[in-house]
Amino acid sequence: MNQAEIDRYKALMEWEAGRKGPPEGFPDLPDMPAARYTSSEFYALEQERVFRKSWLFAGHIDEIPERGCYMRWHNAGDPIMIVHGIDGEVRAFYNTCRHRGAPVVTEDRGRSPRLICGYHHWTYKTDGTLVGVPQRQDFPADFDMSCRGLLPVRCEMLGNLIFVNFDEDAASLLDYLGPVADEWEEFQFDKLRLAARHSFDLKCNWKVAMEANMEVYHVPFIHPETVAPLVDAHRNVNTLYPQGHGRMLAPAPKDFDRENVRAIEHPPEWQTIETVGEFGRTATQSYTIFPNWVAPISNYFVPPLIFWPTSLDTCRLELITMAPDWGEGPAPDLWTVPDESQPNGRAMADLIQEDTQFGEAIQQSMESQGFKSVPLSYQESRIYHFHQHLDRVIGLNAIPAELRVEQVIGDEWKYPNDPRVAQMEREAKEPATAAE
Repeated sequence: MNQAEIDRYKALMEWEAGRKGPPEGFPDLPDMPAARYTSSEFYALEQERVFRKSWLFAGHIDEIPERGCYMRWHNAGDPIMIVHGIDGEVRAFYNTCRHRGAPVVTEDRGRSPRLICGYHHWTYKTDGTLVGVPQRQDFPADFDMSCRGLLPVRCEMLGNLIFVNFDEDAASLLDYLGPVADEWEEFQFDKLRLAARHSFDLKCNWKVAMEANMEVYHVPFIHPETVAPLVDAHRNVNTLYPQGHGRMLAPAPKDFDRENVRAIEHPPEWQTIETVGEFGRTATQSYTIFPNWVAPISNYFVPPLIFWPTSLDTCRLELITMAPDWGEGPAPDLWTVPDESQPNGRAMADLIQEDTQFGEAIQQSMESQGFKSVPLSYQESRIYHFHQHLDRVIGLNAIPAELRVEQVIGDEWKYPNDPRVAQMEREAKEPATAAE
């Protein structure tokens, strides 16, 4: 972000704090149908058309650090494996033997120069090529092994991060991220290590859990001692990107006093990303990447929260911390704390517990006759923008009319367009004009 952009966003922060209503021309957001959170039909459409056609974060190179390493992954339904090939390439395949469908790898992680199905020992190279069939003489003479390799899944990397997409015709990952990829260059994703990755099951629809991290309206009420002292919700600037992505820029309050803030602190021995710009160092800069990634990134961390549907009314929350190399010290973990009573020995940090504490109760309430629709404010526009794109990915004609959201936020409100700037600049001139 260049200095002109920084100055413009700083001015917008002050303008947001002083506005008396939504920006001129910003559409009134129609109520969203309540059943988007409770309909099994809508959930099935999400599974089939969103999670099968979007780029999904799958892992980090530290999980398969050497050639021949592999890991199992099944957060989006179908079991797949991600393989660090002997040739150095990272690939993804369905974890399904081309013989009789047995899983090729049965361990969560391992390392081998060959991938061997335990059922009948069909053997594959790490590039997916079938190279071994026991008792080959019992198959037809014209049995073509070259067309029976492991079936690939689209796999691309952003620095050290691994993404997958089940749609063979999908645009590239960089095209999918669009301008966000350019903004992320200062965070050096190619130098980040995986410091922590833990999962927790929640009893609510995945959107209920995710949307708690997509607005600051709730911050003063839910996070009075953790986030509120760090974030000035009134000076927050939301940016809407193509493909359903979004960004929040929220500066610290003007009376910010670090010594009296009871929030997660960064021990002095933790390394910083020296190339991070002003907002990454001084503000909360949080990105939503469609469909299920939210991350407040800074000069210390890239710590995504990933929300995976597991049923209509349950989901799995992955809490991940990626950071510069921490040397011999303890690996940083932004989102969890030690807790021997938990199955994985970790518990969610206070901040995350605050965001998830009402999930089950909200889901139960949503399933009652008292939940009719969802009215959203301008400050919650990132949520509405997300739902608009959700419907476009599914296909507007595929969604029953009673479940759709109206497509009211037009491209004129999406990056690089921003009508707020013109309104702000005009209003800044008006006092001087009146004085003349």
